[in-house]
Order: sequence, then structure tokens, then C-alpha cells
Amino acid sequence: MNILLTNDDGIQAVGLRALYHALKRSGMNVQVVAPVAEQSAVGHAVSLSSPLRVKKFEEDGFTGLGVYGTPVDCVKLGLTTLLEEKPDIVVSGINSGANVGVDILYSGTVSAATEGALMGFPALAVSYDNFNPNELTDQGDYCADLLTQIPWSSLGEKTVVNLNFPAMPVKETKGLKICRHTRVSWQDWYDVRKDPRGREYYWLDGVMPKEKISSGTDRDLLTKGHITMTPLHFDFTDREAIVTLEKSFNL
Repeated sequence: MNILLTNDDGIQAVGLRALYHALKRSGMNVQVVAPVAEQSAVGHAVSLSSPLRVKKFEEDGFTGLGVYGTPVDCVKLGLTTLLEEKPDIVVSGINSGANVGVDILYSGTVSAATEGALMGFPALAVSYDNFNPNELTDQGDYCADLLTQIPWSSLGEKTVVNLNFPAMPVKETKGLKICRHTRVSWQDWYDVRKDPRGREYYWLDGVMPKEKISSGTDRDLLTKGHITMTPLHFDFTDREAIVTLEKSFNL
């Protein structure tokens, strides 16, 4: 199986390296095209007004191409230009921090997988519910095994499988749950701080209100210790609104 591996945390991130080695141990051919620097929460951004430069990384049994660009840049450039072999699957992760609910709109990790799906490839996005992981070997091995079990050919076109691990060892989780994503939005605020020279700056913070999270959704199950899998299909059409607007305009 040929894999295009990417992420949004950067080519030297713990999660990408863990997944790379796990996929290689399982006998897969892994080609890495990932951002040189962290690109978290850049969403589906594409570089249009600046050139993309590429740097080869070879270290500690790892080989990959680093792109000075966004996660979506990496997938586009990789699939159209850089890769010697077309992949069977595009895999993005393992991301530091969960990608559940509306996170899928902000996430560079999910967007990279989405770009792979839009270009006609099966796609998997993988995240871990902690912003500072230091050991994700077991999660990587779990993903390598899971890739061979997902019925890719039976899924609809342009589908992304979004996988999230709770912040605990895999053997301590409550197992896999296939679920829908929560519809709860973040409740955001900005901390106002001062730099050493006394000038104000702003730092985004926020919570996903627990009381608004529906039972059985990704955020709920992840918090309870389950590994969650949510199939995503990026059709944003509000069909009920179409009916309402047609009636309003007598169409």
C-alpha cells in the first residue's frame, strides 16, 4: 500500500514521525510531504502569491519532503508534482490536539486529508486529544492496522475518515466508536496580555461548552475515553433552506 503522509504540526512533529515509523513497520510504502513549520488551524489555505520551496529531511531513519507552505499546499504539490508514485491513500496526522465538531473547518490536518479526497484519493485524518504528546507509537500502530480494515472502496466519493484518540494509552481506551461530529461551536475569548515592553497583545482561548455537547457525538465519546471515527463528506448545501428560498422567490 502506498501512502502520502502529511500533517499540520510540521515535518518534525512527534505524531507524524510516530505514524511514519508505524506505517513503515507494517510494510507500507510511505512518502512524506509535510509543512516545514507548524501550520495549525490554517484550515484549507492555499499559497497563491508566494512560491513554494521544498527541503529534503533525512534523519533517524526518516525521509521526507518539507514544504514551506500550508498542509493543503503539501498535498496539492505532492500529488501533482513531487511524488514518484501516486498513493493509494492520503493520511494526515497524528495531530497534536483533537479535531472534533467545528474543528474540522479550522484544522490544517483535516483540510490536508480533505484536499486528498477532493483530488480523488481515499483520505484519513488522525488526531490525539492532547496538545503536547511525547509518545504516540501505539496510536501509530493502531492507525496502520486500521488502514487495512476500512472498506475504502465502499465509501462514497470525496469522503474523509476523521479519527481521534483520547489522551491515554490505546490499551486503556474504551474502544472504537463510529459517530457523528458535535454541532457545538467554540465559546471564544481573547486574553489581553502585555509583552516585556508593556505593549498589549491578544491570545485566543476558548471552550466547547460541555452542557451543549450531545451524547454520542465525537467530543462526548472522546472525553469518555473512546477512539472516535467520523466519516466526513464536504457537501455544505442546506437543502431545507433551498426549499424555503424557492418558496420565498416563487421558484
